[in-house]
Amino acid sequence: MNDAIRYSSRLVVGQTLTAVAVTLCLSFSSVFAAQQEKNPPGDIPDSQVFVSYQSPLGLSLKVPEAWARTERADGARFADKYNAVDVSVTPATVTPTEASAKSVELPALVKAGNNAEPGEVDSVTLKGGPAILIRYNSDSDANPVTHRQLRLEHERYLFYHDGRQAALDLSAPVGADNADQWRLMANSLRWN
Repeated sequence: MNDAIRYSSRLVVGQTLTAVAVTLCLSFSSVFAAQQEKNPPGDIPDSQVFVSYQSPLGLSLKVPEAWARTERADGARFADKYNAVDVSVTPATVTPTEASAKSVELPALVKAGNNAEPGEVDSVTLKGGPAILIRYNSDSDANPVTHRQLRLEHERYLFYHDGRQAALDLSAPVGADNADQWRLMANSLRWN
């Protein structure tokens, strides 16, 4: 009888310890889940990997790995859900300036449609050299299924080199926090 009581006590203690361990594991996993990054629509995760894209048009830049790529004669577009990175190269006879961006680029963006709303224009210096930065908002293309549109914010960089202008347009839903990722991509653009 004594052995039966000892066995029963060990069984109860073992079950109690197991229950405590399971409770601790569940508590730690819920704390860990609460600490994981929660990305609203359009946020590029901090864990996003970037790869080098070599354009046949004579430039390179870092773009998010595994985003859908569409090549065009004047450049390429990389997209994932609500985000897009668009790069194009065109002939140019002069270096873009804040004044030319305000008088030529902004009106062209508004004329292109999608309810574009011009914002600030600034001269910036990036690792690849000087550029003009145009900030503006526009509507996204309509979703083919829901027909809904989102309001997008854009940072459009204009670079000049040797008779060519590159336009790098980064877009995401208004309010997305992509500042670090956009800075990484803009700073990575190099002429080959």
